[in-house]
This record gives sequence, C-alpha cells and structure tokens, in this order.
Amino acid sequence: MKIENGVRAYLRKWRGTTAGGPPRVSNAEIFWSWLGAFLGIAAVAGVGQRFFAGLDLTLMIGSFGASAVLLYGAPRSPLAQPRNLIGGHALSALVGVLCWTWLHDMPWLAQTLAVSTAIALMHLTRTLHPPGGATALIATLGSAEITRLGFWYVLMPATLGPLILLVVALLINNIPQSRRYPEIWF
Repeated sequence: MKIENGVRAYLRKWRGTTAGGPPRVSNAEIFWSWLGAFLGIAAVAGVGQRFFAGLDLTLMIGSFGASAVLLYGAPRSPLAQPRNLIGGHALSALVGVLCWTWLHDMPWLAQTLAVSTAIALMHLTRTLHPPGGATALIATLGSAEITRLGFWYVLMPATLGPLILLVVALLINNIPQSRRYPEIWF
C-alpha cells in the first residue's frame, strides 16, 4: 500500500502545478527580442566570416541560438546573466574538449560525461547556462573542424562568441524603458 501511494504521489508531480500556458508577451517585447537575436547572431556570424573564415576557424556554433533566446527573449532570467553566459559556455567547452581528448575512442561516453559534468560544474560555479550543455556536447560530436580546434575551442568560439552576444545584449536590451540588462554581473 505504501509503495502504491508513493507511486501515485510521484505520478501526480507529472501534472504540473499550473493550468494553461505561459502568459503572452507584448508586441514590443517580441520586437525587441527579435531585433536583439537578429543583431546578436548577425554580429557573431559577421565577425566570424570577416576575420576567421580564411583561417579554417569557426565562430558560430548551434548553442549560440539557445543563448540568443535567453539573452534577448528572457533577459531578466538568472540563466541569461553575463556570468552565466560567459562562464557557462567557457567552462562547458573546456569540459567538452577534455572529455573528447580523453575519451574520443568511446564517443558515447565522452558525450555523456561532457554534458553531465558541465551541468555539475556550472552548478558548482553558479554559472548555469543551459546552452552550455550544448557547447560541451558540440565539442564531442562536432565536425572535424571543431575537434581539430582542440583547446582553442574554449576561446574561439566558446568564449569570443558569447562576448559578442553580450555586447549586443547590453546595447539592445537597454534601449526600451521596459527592459534592463544585466540584472547582475557577478
């Protein structure tokens, strides 16, 4: 009987705590989110193409799209703050490169340890940034171009790209009176 009650209580958690979806945001909020994401991703892509294309380096990785959602769509989120953005990507990239370096013969284990260890270290350092998990994963399953970067991946793209996104977030998110960024630096 106790086990059955425990299972029911556990399954009740799956229902969630609120009814309905998230509240709708204003059209102005949608516009500023769109503009910030457009300019942030354009800046990273533009700098990458202008300065690094001929060097066989990449500045754009998929996890930056998720960072753009946080920075420009939810700029007040604790997960979108500068410490989390920069620290989350850089730390996760380092973990991903280390896991690939040590475990490239077992890609499944490198991928698994990269993401789980990156999450644990982001928690420990108070730099939790969900796209950081993707940055760690990209280091272990990326193209030959990515894996060839080795530890350079930590600086370029995983630190430089977020720094560019941060500059755009500071500029764009503080234009309308309804927005403020950052909430906290450290």
